[in-house]
Order: sequence, then structure tokens, then C-alpha cells
Amino acid sequence: MKITRFMGKREWLLTVVAVAAIVAQVWLDLRLPDYMQEVTKVIVSPGAEMSQVLDEGLMMLLCAFGSMLAAVVTGFCVAWIASTIAKRMRAAVFHKTMDFSSAELDNFGTSSLITRSTNDVTQIQLFVTIGMQILVKSPILAVWAILKMAGKNVTWTLATAVTVVIMMTIMAILIRLVMPRMMRMQRITDDLNRVSREHLGGLRVIRAYRAQLFHSKRFEETNTELTNNNLFVMRALSGLMPMMTAIMSGLSLAIYGFGASMINASDQPQDRVRLFSEMIVFSSYAAQVIGAFMMMAMAFVLMPRAIVSYRRLSEVIRTKPSVRSGAVTKGSESGTVRFNHVSFRYPDADDDALHDIDFHIERGQTAAFIGATGSGKSTIINLIPRFFDATKGSVMVDGVDVKDWDLQALRRRIGYASQKATLFSGTIAQNIGYGDGPIELDAETVVEAAKTAHAADFIAQKEDAYAGHVAQGGSNFSGGQKQRISIARTVGRGADILIFDDTFSALDYRTDKNVRTSIEGATPESTVILVSQRIGTVRGADQIFVVDHGRIVGTGTHDQLMETSDVYREIALSQLSAQELA
Repeated sequence: MKITRFMGKREWLLTVVAVAAIVAQVWLDLRLPDYMQEVTKVIVSPGAEMSQVLDEGLMMLLCAFGSMLAAVVTGFCVAWIASTIAKRMRAAVFHKTMDFSSAELDNFGTSSLITRSTNDVTQIQLFVTIGMQILVKSPILAVWAILKMAGKNVTWTLATAVTVVIMMTIMAILIRLVMPRMMRMQRITDDLNRVSREHLGGLRVIRAYRAQLFHSKRFEETNTELTNNNLFVMRALSGLMPMMTAIMSGLSLAIYGFGASMINASDQPQDRVRLFSEMIVFSSYAAQVIGAFMMMAMAFVLMPRAIVSYRRLSEVIRTKPSVRSGAVTKGSESGTVRFNHVSFRYPDADDDALHDIDFHIERGQTAAFIGATGSGKSTIINLIPRFFDATKGSVMVDGVDVKDWDLQALRRRIGYASQKATLFSGTIAQNIGYGDGPIELDAETVVEAAKTAHAADFIAQKEDAYAGHVAQGGSNFSGGQKQRISIARTVGRGADILIFDDTFSALDYRTDKNVRTSIEGATPESTVILVSQRIGTVRGADQIFVVDHGRIVGTGTHDQLMETSDVYREIALSQLSAQELA
């Protein structure tokens, strides 16, 4: 019933049509034994004519044809409903993950989210397509057939009841055994997805370090575990249908055995004819009842995995993002960034990653953060577009706490180039013009942004220039080219605050300097925030913040820090000689 939350008016209407078609199909199927009884009576009656048999036989054919049409209508309706539910589930998971902060994404894991939105949704779609038909039809068929059987013969009815109890007991035991294994299978599928992603993504490194055997063992361990779980489940379920068939055959044998005894015990020919025809009809009804439970057994084969899949999907959909949007769409200032005694701790971490960070960047300034790897530089700037929320203190953008900003409005004011240059499949122009910002990028603006990032030259050398193809992840571009396209995307929108998180690391020193000079000229009123480990990249900034072990241990210009900060001076002298620094 929880799946119905993903159904609309059209799906509910189709559900009504499907249920009506199922009821009609059951009614027609249960009419067949009645006509069969009439045919039996005609055949054993003296002086019977073939025309009477043909008349009843024609009605049986019409019932069978009507049942087939009802089944087709039911299949069409259920297929539509299942496809729509699957579509909406995938959309729900996708849109929910778009609202997740980095904390929620790390908690679930990329591989798990992919498995949930693909494999888990497929399991539910399969269950709705097949299982829901069975779960609606089987009870109706079983109850209706039992009602038609009731009172006909106590012995036969008792044999049927015992058979039903045995079948239900077997199904309950199997579900109890299979459900935990189904849950493990979904978890192992996540692990297999993760291992495969790591293997394919790091194939060059694996080959370079000759670690194929190590990764093969990792893959085989996960693959074997999944295989063993699958085998256990399939072995448990594979015996279900043969057992049901054997039980059904036993019931038929019991009905005919008891029937033969009763017919032999009868002295009147009319009673023998009546018992024989009733035995034929009762065996047909019994077959319908057992058939209903066999169909239910098929549904129970699909149900455990569908239940587990729905729980996993529901876990994602019900998760409330830790970063929630505010209501403010405009600040009292413009282009300013202020950290007021900010501390931050990653989820499940033992200690703060940032300690008492306090600084102020004015509009139009160029600020830079420098420090050793892992010192907390990227963590600081990730608090500005609110990828995380500060544990203590406040982060202010345009004079407003980022927690009060509408997230869309906040991020429209910020141009962000991530530490890892991310390109999307499409064209170069689409990657530069990607996203929503203060201005809409036309072709001329895209070209100007590429020129600012010094990307125009290598783009022009491409066969289709700005219409040139970008492979997934930008794999057909070098690291420096990807960074320049990422820089062009950042400056093209004309945002008030531009953030470059170590975005110049793959550029040579001359290109690095030329790009920064172009950015200063193209965005004179924008606030520029740089993160880098290069002295050459940060030395011209208006303010340089030296970060060490999550603390700002020095603030000032390059010349001031060379005199006052031992950490900065040590970094500078490790990269350039004293003469070069002078």
C-alpha cells in the first residue's frame, strides 16, 4: 500500500479498470467448471445429442476467450502503473539526492545510491507488474472457488482445507528463511557496484602498479558472496513450485480416490452420475483454489526482494537534508564574505576540522588561502556556498548568515570551480554555459569566458571548436584543459563571488599568471577567493590567509607574511629561492 503514494489519478483509474478486469476474468474462469458439469451430464445421459455438447462447448470457448481479453486489459493497465511508479520513484530519489549535503551523500555512498535508483526500482517494478496482479487475483479466485465448493461434499472440502494449510505453512517457512538473505543480497550488490566503480575508475593506476591480482581478489570475494546468497535464495525458492505441484497432484488423487469410493458405494445409477459430475466439477474448483495459492507462491518469490528494495528507497526519500534552504534572496551588502569564529566538525569525526576561523573579505578584493595538504583550506571555502553548515559560529555572505539564505539565491551569487575539474558529456560550449547564474550566457559570452580562461586557443584547434564533443568526465581533455574550461564556466556567469579551489594546479606557471591576470581584468568588481599551494598563485592577493591544522595562523599580504609568519615563509622558501622571492 505504501507504493500507492507514487500513483496519480490516471493510475488509480487504471487500477479500478484492472481490478474489474480481474474480477471478470475470475468469474469467467469459474464458469468453465459449470459448463463442464453440464457437458458431463449430457454425455452420460441416455439419448444425448451432439448439438447439446457443442452448445455447452461453445459457451466454454466464449468464456475462455473473454478471460483472455480480460487478462490482456489487466496486463496493459498493470504495465502502465508499474512503469509510472518506477519513473516517479527514480525521480524522487534523484531529486532528493540533489538536495543532499555532502554529509548525506557520504553516508549513503555513490554506489549505493546508484543501485537504489536502478536495481531496487527494477525489483519493485517487476513486483508491481507480476506480483500485484497475482495478489489481487489469487484471493478473489480462492475465496470465490471455495464458496462455490462449500457444501458440495464434506470429505472433498476437508481434503482441500488440509492441502491449503500445508501450502501456507511451507510458504511461511520459506519467506522466513529467504528474507534475511534478500536483504544481504542488496547490500552485497552495493559493494559489488562500489568495487566495480573503483576498478574501472582507477584502471590506469591498477595497471601501473601491477595490482590486477589484488583487485581481482577483491572482486571475486564480493562476487562469490553475492553468488552464494543468490544460490541459497534460488535453491530455497526453486523447490517451492515442485512442492506445490506435488501437493496439487496429491489433492487431485485424493479427490478422485474418495470419489471412486463414494461412487462404488452408491447403489443408484442416478446417484453415481451425480457423484461423478460433482467430482469433475469439484476437482476443477480445487484446481482453481490450489492454482490461486501457487500463483500466490510466485508473488512471494518476488515480494521479499521488493520489500527490501522499497525499504532502501524509502530510507533515501525520507532522509531530511541537514542543509535546509532559508528565505532570504538579497543581502544588505554585496560581494562580502565574513567568518565569525567558525568551527566545523565532519560527521562522525572525533575532532573539529576547523577551529575558530575569523576573517572578513570586502567586495572586489582578492583573497587567498594557502597551507599544507589537509590543513582545512577547501573545508573553509566549502562553507561559503553551504555545502556543509558550520558547527559553531556563523558564515556571512553579503551581510546575511548563509543559513538564512535561499540556497538557490545564495549559489546564484557564487561562481565555484571545484578542486577536481568536473566536465559533463556534451559540447564545450554547453560545459562553459552550464548552470544558472546572474546572466544568461550567449555564444559571444561563452567565447569571452574562454578567452579569459586562456582556453580559446586549444578550443579553436578542435575539429568542431565550441561544438566539440566532451566525453564523460572530460576524459578526452588533459588536466590543464579541463581546469581552464572549468575556470571559463566560473567567470562566465558574472557572479559577485568567484571561488577557485586549487583550480590552477595543473597549469604551468606562465599560464597560471596569465589566467589570473585575465580574471582580474574581466571581473574587477567581483570578490575572488583562491585556494592554492603555490606561492606564485597567491602572492599577488590583497589578503592571504595561512591555514595550518584547521586554524588561521597568519593574515596579510605576501610581504607582511614573509616577515611575520614562519609557516608562510617556510612554504615560500620550499618553492622559490630567496632571490626569486625578492
